[in-house]
Formats: sequence, structure tokens, C-alpha cells
Amino acid sequence: MPDVTAFSVLLPVYRGDQPAFFERAVRSVTEDQTLRPAELVVVVDGPVPSGIAEVLRRAEAGELTAGVGVRVVALPENVGLALALDAGLAQCSHEVVARADADDVSLPTRFERQVPLVAGGVDLLSSAIVEFEHDEHVRGLVRAWPSHPTEIARVARLADPFNHPSVVYRCSAVAAAGGYQHLARMEDYWLFVRMLTAGARVANLAEPLVLYRVGAGAYRRRGGWELARSEWTLQTRMLHLGFTNPAQFVRNLVVRGLWRFVPPLLRRPFYAAFTRWREGGSAEDSPAAH
Repeated sequence: MPDVTAFSVLLPVYRGDQPAFFERAVRSVTEDQTLRPAELVVVVDGPVPSGIAEVLRRAEAGELTAGVGVRVVALPENVGLALALDAGLAQCSHEVVARADADDVSLPTRFERQVPLVAGGVDLLSSAIVEFEHDEHVRGLVRAWPSHPTEIARVARLADPFNHPSVVYRCSAVAAAGGYQHLARMEDYWLFVRMLTAGARVANLAEPLVLYRVGAGAYRRRGGWELARSEWTLQTRMLHLGFTNPAQFVRNLVVRGLWRFVPPLLRRPFYAAFTRWREGGSAEDSPAAH
């Protein structure tokens, strides 16, 4: 009988990532974990500089992973996150896959808490995450979403109700929804909408299990014309899919569209205020979640 807790970790990296952050991420999902993965699948999205290549070499040699095997999927050119993740999923050996990013830190009990729930029948699961800047021991804003499937589905009509860096899912459920599809900075939300529409069993854990690194440009990247165009595309697709109705479509374009043009200096405190308000109110009313 196969080990139902055997799972893969899928971690993309590209030339813009920092080698030290990448190494910390690799260690955090392998040697630091109380429940270690059967494999780490690293998707190298196009050519990378020597610093990242050296971390990859050390990971493949077992110097960073405490014996967890590393499979490198090297793409000849940069194709973007969605296509890179799809390429990596195709190389994962196990049905249960945990996502990780190259600049975040998974806390030691992350997989011990998440993987048994997905192995037991949940198709898509995330946890709360905690922001940090330079020192992972100095932690800031906690991002948490509802845990009950009904509430998750309700929130999803306006905001992405999962924290992508903390997601664990079933490969078959991702495939049934059509896999990742390119949509600049919103490929995860679009995938999760399709998974919900396809009937995926979903949940969230309220406890923070991932430390989410926010650099100087993190909040700036949530705005601008590129995001506004992606927002229009996402909302149009959700409407055509029947996931939202015309009234929700208009509301989302106004609320989420305006959010893309909030000045970057105001975006972080505005988001923090909405998060605190959401904890005492309704998560569906916060436009700042993605």
C-alpha cells in the first residue's frame, strides 16, 4: 500500500530571486520540517545567475535538504509563473503537492499540519501567513482567511480566499480544473476559482504556517496598469464561468479596480486596516486581499 503521506514540494525560482533567500526557503521545506517531503521539485524558470545555480548544486548534492531528493526542472527560457508551475506539477511524483516560494520560509510544523488533511480528502488547503521584512523573527501582519468551505466560496466572489505560498493541493484536482493558466499576478486566484467551480473540497487553517517575505516593492506590485488589465480579464472570466453574477462583476471592477490605483505608500496601511477590520467583520468586503 502506498504511503498516503508521501508528498512533493513544488518550488519555482528565477533570475530575480536572491540566492540567500532561496537557500533559506529550500532548507525550510526540507531539513527544518517535522514531516519531510518525499521530494523537492525545483522549477528553474529560465537562465539564472551563478549564486542561484550554486544553491541548486548544493541542494541536489543533499547539502541543504537532510536527505530529501531534489528534482530540477530547468526551462530554457523564462515563461512566467503559471507555465513554470504547470511544468513542475507534471514532474511531481506524488498526488499531494505543497507549494513554496523561493523567498518565503515554511515553519517546521507546516507539513505535519497540512499534509494529513489533504491526504485525508481535502483537495485544496492553505494556512494563515505572517509578513516579515528582513528578520524572520520580527513578524508583522497576519493574513488569515475563513476555514469553512461555505464561507470560502462566498469570499471567493470578491477576493482570493487562499494564501498561495502556503497551499497544499491534490494534483488531480488541479488538473481537473485545467491547471495553471497565465494571468499576470493572478494565476493562483484564477486556478482556485476554477477548482471551486469544479467542486474541489477546500479548507483553510487559521494558524500561520508560512513566513511571507515582503520587500520594499511588495505592495507596489499590487497596483498599476498591468494589474488593472489582469483584473479586467479575471473578472470577465469569472462572469463568463458563472462564478459571479453581473452585479458582483460591476462591484468587483469598482472596488478591486480602484484598489489598483491606491498610491503605493498608502497601500500597506490600507491593507492592514482592512485586515484588522475583516477579523471583526466580513472578509468579503475587503478589496485588498490580492
